[in-house]
Amino acid sequence: MILYPKFYLKNIREVTYNLLQKNNVKGLILDVDNTLIDYYKNLEQDTINWCKDLQNKGIKFCIASNSNKKEKVKQVAEKLGISYVYFAKKPLKMGLNKAKKILNLNANEIAVVGDQIFTDVLGANRCKMISILVEPIQEKDILITLIKRPIENYIKRKYIKSNEIKE
Repeated sequence: MILYPKFYLKNIREVTYNLLQKNNVKGLILDVDNTLIDYYKNLEQDTINWCKDLQNKGIKFCIASNSNKKEKVKQVAEKLGISYVYFAKKPLKMGLNKAKKILNLNANEIAVVGDQIFTDVLGANRCKMISILVEPIQEKDILITLIKRPIENYIKRKYIKSNEIKE
């Protein structure tokens, strides 16, 4: 199903080099809000270390954020030492394809990591990239996201149930 992620993890730091290698992933496109930073724009040192570690192992990175606040996205990208696309308009393909061009990789070599089904997962799946859904850093969200969360939680439950049957 186009709304189901390939992987569903607790947080971004559970995206391991081993997982990426097994799936031939050479680049990651990261969401910002509630994936890398919380509502108050805090970026954890563990996340910076995670990014640096994967970069040292040859993984390429780019941010694709739906935020139209360029300065916020730029600051996160600079802290991580990576490129960025702001106002990406996910799930439309435009922003993710722009990030793909920056990474200079094929779609099947890229994973998109984010906390929302209707933007990150749907956008990744539409672009034929690997979708990795992570839990939001915190419950506090902007209004439009708060409205979508109950529907996303329903889809997550169905996804988990369908995967339990397969195993």
